[in-house]
Amino acid sequence: MLHRHAAIGRRTALIAAGTLLLSGICSTAAAEPPPAAGPPPSAAQTLGADKPSAEVLRALQRDLGLTEQQAATRLVNEAEAGTRAGRLRLALGERFAGAWLSGATSATLTVATTSKADVAAIQGQGAKAAVVKASLVDLTAVKGKLDKAASRVSSRNTPLWYVDVPNNRVVVEATNREAAAAFVKTAGLDAEQVAVRLTANRPHLMANITGGDAYYIDGTIRCSVGFSVTKGQQQGFATAGHCGDRGARTTGYNRADQGTFQASVFPGEDMAWVAVNTNWAATPDVRGEGGETVQIGGSVEALVGASVCRSGSTTGWHCGTIQQHGTSVSYAEGVVDGLTRTTVCAEPGDSGGPYVSGAQGQGLTSGGTGDCASGGTTFYQPLNPVLGAFGLTLKTASTGAGAPDQEGGGTDSWSAGRVYPVGAAVTHDGVRYQCLQSHQAQGAWTPADTPALWQRM
Repeated sequence: MLHRHAAIGRRTALIAAGTLLLSGICSTAAAEPPPAAGPPPSAAQTLGADKPSAEVLRALQRDLGLTEQQAATRLVNEAEAGTRAGRLRLALGERFAGAWLSGATSATLTVATTSKADVAAIQGQGAKAAVVKASLVDLTAVKGKLDKAASRVSSRNTPLWYVDVPNNRVVVEATNREAAAAFVKTAGLDAEQVAVRLTANRPHLMANITGGDAYYIDGTIRCSVGFSVTKGQQQGFATAGHCGDRGARTTGYNRADQGTFQASVFPGEDMAWVAVNTNWAATPDVRGEGGETVQIGGSVEALVGASVCRSGSTTGWHCGTIQQHGTSVSYAEGVVDGLTRTTVCAEPGDSGGPYVSGAQGQGLTSGGTGDCASGGTTFYQPLNPVLGAFGLTLKTASTGAGAPDQEGGGTDSWSAGRVYPVGAAVTHDGVRYQCLQSHQAQGAWTPADTPALWQRM
């Protein structure tokens, strides 16, 4: 974790076809049939990847070494690949071993399986097939044993463990092999079940302190606002749990009274939300390059290998790629599970700030290593679990465009505002659908209108 405020020894601080009545007395013309429905929106159109902001494109060019056209193409490819990967994940079931993107424009989607019989089906979806030994379920189970062992052994010298999907393995990063071996043994695993990578880096929290603007906790610690959210009529924002405890008071970037931490979890997870007073209004904006803003359209989770950009009050707007989901990090203050690892740089004070992939919110800055002068690695707390855990609704560019489409009558009925994981089954307008990509349902994203997110069963 990046060093924290020296005095802090614990955690601190989203027409009707107007009916034209031709009432001329002599008019008896028959009504014309309604126009045929057009094609459903593509994944890129649904997620807003077909119309990226100039700020996102410029940052991708700068940080990933792309041309403007490559950056635009990459965002479209990533959106479309997410839907294809979701379909294949559901089709392969327990044989699924992960999916990832590669290439300058994310043109290659690779989907792994434990059975050669699946190769034709994977290639039929335009993806590259990889036949591997362990399924994602198997790898996750191995990591789960490490998660449980973390509470029984000091993990200061084993600060990181995760599922490395492209290499079909579980990895423990450690400062020395002895510490890694002890951790693996405590977890009840054999040495061949876990790969060890030696590193001198130790992640640390970035808690010095709108998306991306500064705020201050109890007048001392500075963190960064994540995403604007609402809970009923109450407005606020999501941020990192290590920035402040429940009840901690906040002031804004201008030092004006702002709000209060309503809930905070750290360690275990790194999530919190702040309810603001009536002097502050939630917006779908994240601070981009040069003070420009990027608008958030949703929270669809991006794949490993996808591009992602981060905003923070210390270092501003920077981009990189997603390396792993579901990473466990052992900070000095405790273990945090379920983080996503990225190649984006960050520094103290960026904590709590937002990560964005295209127009989709991804997570909140937790910790990392390095800096934005020499480069580094950062970890974010995924956004969807935060929304689900605290019952929050992400503020998006489409919020307020109409009443949410909500269907009652059962717990499996689709409803705007709910967070849906991959594989979730819902009913909408009497039809059953299955979720392809993890997201919080927006009012305009009904299953029938978003084949990028839902597959008819």
